[in-house]
Amino acid sequence: MTERKFVADTEGLQQIFEFLKGQGYTLIGPTVSEGAIAYDHITAVTDLPIGWTDEQDGGTYRIKKNGENRVFGYTLPPQSWKRFLFPPVVRLWRASRGPKNIQLLAEEETPKKYAFIGARSCEIHAIAIQDKVFLKGEYSDLAYKARRENNFVLAVNCSHAGNNCFCASMETGPRATFGYDLALTEILENGSHYFVVDVGSERGDSVAKSTLSRAATDEESKAADRVSGGVQVTKTLDTSGIKELLYQNYDNPHWAQVADRCLTCGNCTLVCPTCFCNSVYDATDLTGQHAERLRRWDSCFSVEFSYIHGGSIRTSPMSRYRQWMTHKLGTWIDQFGTSGCVGCGRCITWCPVGIDITEEARAIREKGMTPTTSSGGIQVART
Repeated sequence: MTERKFVADTEGLQQIFEFLKGQGYTLIGPTVSEGAIAYDHITAVTDLPIGWTDEQDGGTYRIKKNGENRVFGYTLPPQSWKRFLFPPVVRLWRASRGPKNIQLLAEEETPKKYAFIGARSCEIHAIAIQDKVFLKGEYSDLAYKARRENNFVLAVNCSHAGNNCFCASMETGPRATFGYDLALTEILENGSHYFVVDVGSERGDSVAKSTLSRAATDEESKAADRVSGGVQVTKTLDTSGIKELLYQNYDNPHWAQVADRCLTCGNCTLVCPTCFCNSVYDATDLTGQHAERLRRWDSCFSVEFSYIHGGSIRTSPMSRYRQWMTHKLGTWIDQFGTSGCVGCGRCITWCPVGIDITEEARAIREKGMTPTTSSGGIQVART
């Protein structure tokens, strides 16, 4: 499809919202809630966090007014879009005991048509990774597929990076390159405030043509390129040979140093936009007349998650942190052909003790064994 760019002000953005609502979409976007930016139901541009920004560091998150009327002046909220495509708790079936038999009722979900407002490039990559997990294997998750087919993505290109962002290292940002219907670049310069709107799909083109009246000029397009091209992502993660590096450092003593700090709370897995671990459990009411089976998010930091007959196979915090990081940056590649990390930095921000995956990977590389390859495969070389 030929690249098309439009221009919208906040009224034009509201027209897009109204059009999407008229098409039956439920709008989900960033809004201020309980001292944080949160993805929630919105209906108007005024629901967005206009004038708010966030400050993030290891184990630190704050929002504050920034003195501008920028609509998307934050980096990333605590939660991701995962909770709408892969909900934290799903009931699979329920059963009731009758006088003569047991009635089993399968859950029949009618997914909502969600329009995701304000998705960042790293988050679009995260959705694509979860698509591989739930849709590309031998078996597909039909409920996920139904939710995924019914969403519209209105992306936002980043105008700045947070302290914990390392998307550039993971090649996932800061500018959206795929997976969106429309993408906004917010311009706030020389007294002007507008959005350059990139079209990414036929559906997005239809929405833009129906709501926006003016194409972007060359100067406005260049302004958008300056904004996204000028983002400085300072945090880095060296991904060269990362899979082999982690495979060869299973017994690296640095894992124990990380474990001394790790609380095994699972916060990193809960805020991660790609983690998909879950467990299935059954529950009954006190009368014994009703039962249900539920699927809920789980975490590899839980002792129970690795429980098999006879006990857990990862009883120590060290083994559980090593499992998480090695899977995220290493074995995920073998399973799905991609890293499980998109560089959003949420795991750093929401770790209570500020453990930084980029620092831990760097320490393993500096203190451990260096991966080398030959025609015979991977060879271990100690440094």
